[in-house]
Amino acid sequence: MQTLQYCLRKLAYGVPLLLGVTLISFVLMVYFGPDQTYNLLGRNPTAAQIAAIHHQLHYDDPFWLRYYDYLKQMLTFNFGYSDSTGEKVTSILARTIPISIKLGVPGFIIGHLVSLALGLFAAYHRGKWLDKLVIASSVVGMSISYLIIIIVMQLIFCSSYGLNWFPVYGWDVHSFSSYLYYVSVPTLCSVLVSIGYSTRFYRAILVEEMNKDHVRTALAFGHGPVRILIKHILKNALIPIITRIIFSIPFVLIGGSLLLESFFGIPGIGLTTYNAITTGDLPIIKAVITLVTLVFIVIVCVVDVIYKWVDPRISLK
Repeated sequence: MQTLQYCLRKLAYGVPLLLGVTLISFVLMVYFGPDQTYNLLGRNPTAAQIAAIHHQLHYDDPFWLRYYDYLKQMLTFNFGYSDSTGEKVTSILARTIPISIKLGVPGFIIGHLVSLALGLFAAYHRGKWLDKLVIASSVVGMSISYLIIIIVMQLIFCSSYGLNWFPVYGWDVHSFSSYLYYVSVPTLCSVLVSIGYSTRFYRAILVEEMNKDHVRTALAFGHGPVRILIKHILKNALIPIITRIIFSIPFVLIGGSLLLESFFGIPGIGLTTYNAITTGDLPIIKAVITLVTLVFIVIVCVVDVIYKWVDPRISLK
């Protein structure tokens, strides 16, 4: 009951964030956004035709009335129809979001697991050449652009210039084997681009935890290094680890999938967002902004509950 009340309070605290995001997006995209008048009327429309279209599109309504309609769309999640395809926006999201989840989840999970394992390995060998090798490799990985990684992986695994094992474009998933066929190279790209940043972060917090008093006490009592690393260091470093993992979810959902889906031609929410940006499809852009904001607010609520579950000393107040 206490957890439910806390989540409801956090959701209430998220209302100002939602209002702020919606106000900024409304001003930039709708109020001062592209005028659809000439797209609908063509060249050389008359003043009467322009006035009629402005009235039809509610361009002549007051600012706060248009903002109220914008909020109403977001709260009811009714964004109408795509300007480009004429398909209902909710139908587009229902079709594309599962594809992006299937595409992003393997790389997200594998990337963090590999990074955490490398962070533990580097921390265990702190100051030795193995630790320096991991750090140097992480720095090299951080310096390489996501775009370069995608292009190189496509050349190596997807083109006739390389191994030509996987498709360079498309998404025709109808079985688990076909899923692996299409998701393998994008997953490898996601892992390679995230492993450098995450490994350095995990190593830093694990090394910091090593210098604390409870670790020195465990060493004094004769506990083995592996047991200390897992039970006393990793367990006490879970809070920042969980924070990094949880708060990277919205950025993976949109930012990572946007590049991957654009280059691999995968019809997920990332490719849909990219096409909406390039064509000025405002209903889809508004829906994506609302979705990311809501996901962020939910994550803010959930992460504190996970903190309490990991560390009972934390109080939900």
